[in-house]
Amino acid sequence: MIQALRNFLTRRTFAYKIRNKAMNMFSSFENFQRIRKQAEENRVAEGRKHEVLYFHKVDDPYSHLTVHYIDKFKEAYDVEFKPILVGEENPAALHEPSLYTDYCLEDTKRIAPFYDVDFPGNGYPEKDLVNKANSILSAVSLEEFNSMAKTVSHALWGNDLAKLEELEAKHKTPEQEVIENLKKGNEIRNDSDYYFGSAFYYEKELYWGVDRLNHLEDRLTELGLNKSSDNEPICLLQTKAPETMRAEKKVNLTYYPSLNSPYTFVSAKRVKEFQDEYPINLITRPVLPMLMRMMVIPAFKGKYIISDAAREGRKYGYEMKEIYSPIGKPARKAYSLFPLIDSMGKGFEYINELLKASFQDGINIGNDEYLEETVTSIGLDWSVIKKDLNTSKWKKVLNENVKDMYQGNCWGVPSFKITDVDGSNPFYIWGQDRMWLLKEEINRRLS
Repeated sequence: MIQALRNFLTRRTFAYKIRNKAMNMFSSFENFQRIRKQAEENRVAEGRKHEVLYFHKVDDPYSHLTVHYIDKFKEAYDVEFKPILVGEENPAALHEPSLYTDYCLEDTKRIAPFYDVDFPGNGYPEKDLVNKANSILSAVSLEEFNSMAKTVSHALWGNDLAKLEELEAKHKTPEQEVIENLKKGNEIRNDSDYYFGSAFYYEKELYWGVDRLNHLEDRLTELGLNKSSDNEPICLLQTKAPETMRAEKKVNLTYYPSLNSPYTFVSAKRVKEFQDEYPINLITRPVLPMLMRMMVIPAFKGKYIISDAAREGRKYGYEMKEIYSPIGKPARKAYSLFPLIDSMGKGFEYINELLKASFQDGINIGNDEYLEETVTSIGLDWSVIKKDLNTSKWKKVLNENVKDMYQGNCWGVPSFKITDVDGSNPFYIWGQDRMWLLKEEINRRLS
């Protein structure tokens, strides 16, 4: 009954006031600063030291990357570091699990070299090996955890049974104790409003993996906890692609946005810049928001997504201001015009304007007057475009877009696909925080 009610509320436009209020609250910079300030005041009042939690999941490929930075992190910052073993992800937060696991493995293999980390995995480890890894790490002290976790991770992902058995002979935890340890770790993770491994937590704020370690470093530096005066970050990508590139050839860059996605909003400005920086043919293929694809996003995940996207937006100079979620009728009306607008070469410009309206200006993009104004502002004739308003041709287009996106094990937005100009050799990525990898792939193809 509760689940059914949640589904109903999240998919009907009558709940837009509640949804908009929540999204604006979690994205607010003022609220962000207030929470940080209050968290520090509470920590001082309670006499607690600066403590960073780290959630480690042995069979999470991203945890393999993250654990290689723990020693550097401890050396760089004057904090108490507490690693916590966790087990399976919260199933409520895991959409399209088969696509997710395949994508995570491939993504880790791609990005590991840019973090100077050797990732030996070609597939997920067997359950027996995972159990041995958890048994070993449950037995070691906090002081031993960092070095042992790296050793265990390499053995686990390298399918090195002999090494794990050797380690388990010295560090073995009874099975029931391991189960209880993982259960306790999951409870701490859940209490922190998180759901995966490879994440850091400090005073009311979460930081996922190597991708968000920079935000944690910035916060700790602001608190004066950096042991070095140079304030150099410990986690830096070792990229090869230039900031800008000119070439005789081009590649196709397909962009999969959604009108209700805060991460898509953050990406749009960067995609626009990408057009000027790199030799691409931009193809825009929007998809329905996840809520309109019959997916339920639990409150704790929604809170993290919007607050994290807002944090990333500020990083790239594209701050969310006033949000009006277009879920339901507003999105359907706006999408109905897309196929015709796109056929006239203005697909990206149209989507970009809709995103700015939804995430900066607090405008209902389903308003007819707004749509007319927007269509006119991108240089098109409203009298021609409006004939497709509220028609259903867009549904087939967006359904095909989703199918194409899924071909690359991508389910979320924004996602991207690079192909040669003839459409061959597809290369898919998911997330605005992988746009640097697009440049690396284009550089590899065209250099």
